[in-house]
Amino acid sequence: MKNTFYNEFDFQRLKKSERSNDYRSPFQIDRDRIIHSSEFRRLQGKTQVFLPGEYDFYRTRLTHSIEVAQIGRSICNLLLSKKDFLDDNFFIDPDLVESICLAHDLGHPPFGHAGERTLNRLMKKYGGFEGNGQTLRLVADIFYRDEDHYRGMNPTRAFIDGILKYKATFSDFKNPENHFVYDESKKYIDFVFNNLNYKKFLKNADKLNSFQSIECQIMDWADDTAYAINDLVDSISGGFINIAKLSQWQKEKKLNDFQSSIVDEIIDWIKSNKYKSKFGSKIGEFISACSLKERKTFMDSITNRYKFQLVVPTEIIEQVNIYKQISVDLVFRSSALHQIEFKGDSMIENIFTMFENNYVKKLGRFKILPDFNDKLVREEKSKRIRARMICDYISGSTDSYAMRMYRRLFDTEYSSLTDLA
Repeated sequence: MKNTFYNEFDFQRLKKSERSNDYRSPFQIDRDRIIHSSEFRRLQGKTQVFLPGEYDFYRTRLTHSIEVAQIGRSICNLLLSKKDFLDDNFFIDPDLVESICLAHDLGHPPFGHAGERTLNRLMKKYGGFEGNGQTLRLVADIFYRDEDHYRGMNPTRAFIDGILKYKATFSDFKNPENHFVYDESKKYIDFVFNNLNYKKFLKNADKLNSFQSIECQIMDWADDTAYAINDLVDSISGGFINIAKLSQWQKEKKLNDFQSSIVDEIIDWIKSNKYKSKFGSKIGEFISACSLKERKTFMDSITNRYKFQLVVPTEIIEQVNIYKQISVDLVFRSSALHQIEFKGDSMIENIFTMFENNYVKKLGRFKILPDFNDKLVREEKSKRIRARMICDYISGSTDSYAMRMYRRLFDTEYSSLTDLA
């Protein structure tokens, strides 16, 4: 039975596909290409909150992405079940949303958001670095590269649009810290909008970034749900958050009665040792709170993907915001995590500077990148693109690989030749 929510405009790929008569839908193909990529597998070695390997129960970027995908599919099923605007012949494709959710963190570098900030600082003169912008670069330009060139995974328009939490480019801002895509990726924004003059309707960077397809909105809320809740669970399990710290935080903050009741609830869950199951039930609550409302946009004549806005009640959003703030204040600003961030920042800066001196400012005689990457960089004439290539290499590293790379380059007592590939 055909799903009339989507049309050929949504299915169109960046380049004409040689594949025909596949038993899968275009969105299932996108999902499968994500799952079978090396970039997706590397997420198992990238920091979500705590370094992979610190404890065996902490979430990594990989397990987080799987959880976001499950939540995203569940939201699709819920919205269809409500029958307000959708029906069995007109519905938001859960395979598409799943693929977007699985891909949403692909571009994040080692050492979490601290690594992202460091790379952006180092790349400012070359066009910046942003995790979401890097995700777009990966799927459009880098996936399935061969000896001669990068070619990307040739995704559908709906998939590209779905991963674009932000559509403004680096140059649309003045010295941005985040929330942009790279200037050289503007051609993909044009593709998403079918080369329409979208800035006629979205007149500044903030409006451009807030203009999301319904699938992107679902991914964004699924991501908020997963990390707001599960980061707290990991932090409590690891001892970063306890009753004493929560009680002290509650006293210091100017919380209203509703916010204070949320903290009281968490304290009761910890006292009874039921916090895991109680937080788990919150995921279902945050999914069930979702609904749709119609809106009118300049894209409505060619796609249905902008005709709807995801609605989440204010009190639910306030719960998520309190959960996030607890994690920020008691975990992300703790000295233990800052020590890890300091170490990651130092390693990334030293590695980048070494590569920059040998490959960007001039082409040095040392082959300190693997053969494949070294060849690609040396064949590139533009310094800006060479810098982007070494940034690709560093950001694609897992935490442990980045640490080994640092030791090989700077630790005089480290002499292993077994991990140079």
